[in-house]
Amino acid sequence: MKRSGLICFFFILFFSVSRAQTSEDHVPAVDQSPMDMSYYPDNYPILKVQDKTTIAPVARIIYSRPHLNGRVIVGGLLQYGKLWRMGANEATEIEFFREVSISGKKIPKGRYTLYAIVNPDKWTIILNKETDSWGAFLYDEKKDIVHADVPVQQSSEYAEALSITFEKSTTGCNLALVWDKIKISLPIAFK
Repeated sequence: MKRSGLICFFFILFFSVSRAQTSEDHVPAVDQSPMDMSYYPDNYPILKVQDKTTIAPVARIIYSRPHLNGRVIVGGLLQYGKLWRMGANEATEIEFFREVSISGKKIPKGRYTLYAIVNPDKWTIILNKETDSWGAFLYDEKKDIVHADVPVQQSSEYAEALSITFEKSTTGCNLALVWDKIKISLPIAFK
């Protein structure tokens, strides 16, 4: 009797320990909307490692890349006139490594969250002080820094996954968002 009790005790102990290890060792599945990052100047970290740049970075954006997967996005999943986090999962964040200007307003060096209000002919891009949030659940318009209206353009390229990059301009750069056949460009000026 003692022997069977002892065996039962060790079986329960072994099962509990192995179960605890399985829980701690859980590796999350690959996200359907992987996180990505873009810099201005483009590929800044690679250029820095290769000692091919003397320019300091101006901006970096971190965002998750949802896919179309046959869905109607603009005017469908992204409802006209509603706030959107400009990506999937965590709210999209942009960091400026120095002062820049958006729509004539000076934006101090720092990290910000990007939101958009999507409409058929223009998007209102919103820079907000709240960071490290999921979706648009913590959005507080009192923390908005700037609203910038940008026209909707037709992209020459089709993008299955949301793509956000920086493009050089005569006054600094444009934050370019392309998804499906739509493109918007937010001008960012700096010295």
